[in-house]
Amino acid sequence: MAGKLLLATNNRDKVTEIRNILVSLDIDVLTLKDLNLDIEVEEDKDTLEGNALKKASEIWNAAGIPCSADDTGLFVDALNGDPGVYSSRYAGENVTYADNRHKLLENMSGIPDDKRTARFKTVVCYYFDKDKYMFFEGSCEGTILKEERGEKGFGYDAVFLPSGYDKTFAELDLKEKNKISHRAKAFSKFKEYLVSISS
Repeated sequence: MAGKLLLATNNRDKVTEIRNILVSLDIDVLTLKDLNLDIEVEEDKDTLEGNALKKASEIWNAAGIPCSADDTGLFVDALNGDPGVYSSRYAGENVTYADNRHKLLENMSGIPDDKRTARFKTVVCYYFDKDKYMFFEGSCEGTILKEERGEKGFGYDAVFLPSGYDKTFAELDLKEKNKISHRAKAFSKFKEYLVSISS
């Protein structure tokens, strides 16, 4: 299944995770940097699907090769689903991962343990020709801790405890995380699709 796939993201942490998931495929997984493309697509849609499609289509228009884009949100029940689609800019524009985590913990101050349920959701858009695309979705249930734990991962990983585990995403190594994470589930479905069309 030799071919090329462009990852429509400038997030190095995402690239590492995705390449790890797709490593067994006979496919050249490229980044925007590999192609010297300096593109930053504004995520201004109100759904994960909308943002993923916008990123994938704009990058495909620029590069002309099949590409995938994903958007991820953390949906917290006690906050009526926030930060949701705005997870990456929860604390404002041009903020750090830590800024977003701190705002989340502040907004959940006083919420009891049994009310701290949440889930990560990832939507992948595979855009392979003009106006031709598919979506793949993955989610992971868990709870939001009251303080950060772990040094690995990124984003909200240090405060997210996946259901059935006693380690946060930031305490799991990448191999363990990629067995259960929302992004791993979505990209695994995408991977299965790529294998199915090549056989």
